[in-house]
Amino acid sequence: MDVFSRRNVVALVAAVGGVYALTGIEPVEDPLGLVFAFANAVLFAGYIMLAHRSARRLGGIDGLAAAMLVACAFVAPVGLQQAAPAMIDPVTLAAGIGVGVCSSVIPYVCDQLAMARMARSTYALLVALLPATATVIGILVLWQLPSLAELAGVGLVVLSVVLHREERHPQTGR
Repeated sequence: MDVFSRRNVVALVAAVGGVYALTGIEPVEDPLGLVFAFANAVLFAGYIMLAHRSARRLGGIDGLAAAMLVACAFVAPVGLQQAAPAMIDPVTLAAGIGVGVCSSVIPYVCDQLAMARMARSTYALLVALLPATATVIGILVLWQLPSLAELAGVGLVVLSVVLHREERHPQTGR
């Protein structure tokens, strides 16, 4: 089965349409915002491609550890002076470590383990489920009821995930 089968193209169109309905962007109102949104999409696609490749080659978590070390080497010199007061306050330090583990370590480890086991296109479409997850959390935790357009957008994204079929390799069956 080809990644660009009719079914997968319909899934991609549904995902794009759903995200468009959810974001409600108006290109004529904020062209610079559109440029930043497009740059974000390109960079996120690059992240998926590079992370998928490292997950497959390095076994998932090893690549993540290497990426975190590289990121630390770039960020630490910039933020060390500003972070110094937090380093001596045990409560702030513990809170920072907790936030770091919960917001970066756990999600990225799960990402790497998922990427090592599934096709890049499948992972990308599953990430498209994040708006549906955010909508459910918004309803249950924050009591935010989505509009009809937002529900339609979430529905299109979920439809895209249901329609998508992963390419199977004859040698591995995966």
